[in-house]
This record gives sequence, structure tokens and C-alpha cells, in this order.
Amino acid sequence: MDVMQRNRSFGWWSLLCWLSLGMVLEALHGFKVGWYLGVVNDARRLQLTLAHTHGTLLALVNLGFVATVRVPGGPHRLGRAGWCLRWAGTLMPSGFLIGGVFQMGPDPGFLIVLVPIGGLLLFAGVLLAALSLRGAEPGPVAKGGDAVPPPVVEPQGKAGKRGKEGR
Repeated sequence: MDVMQRNRSFGWWSLLCWLSLGMVLEALHGFKVGWYLGVVNDARRLQLTLAHTHGTLLALVNLGFVATVRVPGGPHRLGRAGWCLRWAGTLMPSGFLIGGVFQMGPDPGFLIVLVPIGGLLLFAGVLLAALSLRGAEPGPVAKGGDAVPPPVVEPQGKAGKRGKEGR
């Protein structure tokens, strides 16, 4: 499976997962579950909301990466960027989720350390994607999703050029 297909699949499954968490959080809110809404559980509610929000956003980032990035050298140049974005989309929201579920008093659980690791991977993935596009000109997209090379323009001969006498 190539990089773009992995990120596409990851993006859609991740979006389903984190949107489902959002529906669970809405249900916990709607049924006034004390574990979620209690005053002493403000940190938990914040961590779970951040997990849902970051997970959904990073799923969309992965889908946006697949939809917008076209490099003339092919998707193999974007392998590291795709890898970083997938792991960022896993580690960052998972750190918030685990930190909220297994919180220790007012503080999140110790696996909240996954959040800054995911943040660094997100930064690296965006940087690598941007660097791989440096100097690449966007072009039309073929049916298979690969960039279509620009047409070759033949230089004009003397007959096509307008000289001083043609002005």
C-alpha cells in the first residue's frame, strides 16, 4: 500500500473513531453523567474534549494531505511526511484521551506525554510536506491520482518570432 493510500485510509477510519467519541461525549453530557460533568472532573472533561477535537482535526489533516499534495517525483517523496502525520494523528489525541480517562486527581494521567510527541511529529510532517513541494508546480491530476506532467513546449523557430520589421 502506498503512502497516499495509507493516509487516506487512516484519515477516514480516524475520522470515524474520533467523531464517534464526540457522540459518546454528547451522550454523557445529555444524560448528565457525573463522571464526565462533575465539578471535580473539569480536567477530565477538558482532556476528553481535546482528544475528540484534535483527533477529528488531525484526521482531516491526513485527508487534506492526500487530497492536495501532488509531487512530480511521485508519492514516494512524501513517505516520511505521511508517516509523521499518521503518527501525530494517533499519538496526540490518544494522549489526551488516556490522560483524561486515567487522570490522577486534577492532573491528567502520565500518558499525556504522548501529546507533545504527537505535536512534534505533526510539525515534522507539515514541514516535510511543505519542503517536498518547494519548487514543484501544481498541475492537473490524472484519473489515478498522480500528477500529470506539464506539456512539453517546443521552442519557436525563426519563422515564429517577430523581428523588428514585423512591428
